Amino acid sequence: MAKWTPRHEAPEPLEGPVVATITGGTILWFALFLVQLPFYGWFADHGHTWWLWTCLAGAGLGLIGIWYVRKRDQAIKRAAAAAAEGL
Repeated sequence: MAKWTPRHEAPEPLEGPVVATITGGTILWFALFLVQLPFYGWFADHGHTWWLWTCLAGAGLGLIGIWYVRKRDQAIKRAAAAAAEGL
């Protein structure tokens, strides 16, 4: 099998409201966890408790994601300010 080589340049990454997107997703995961929590007995009886824990894991990972994208956003702004100052 031949080695794959790209035929065109990769597009620039899309920048948008990353912090808001990750925060919204985290809130959604936690809301789904809270909505399912009263039905824990039904989930346990049918072997579907993993649904609850998946939502809780999504919320927890989302908190890490919020921390990460906020730090990334701050670093991008610092680099832009340093580049503007250096001109």
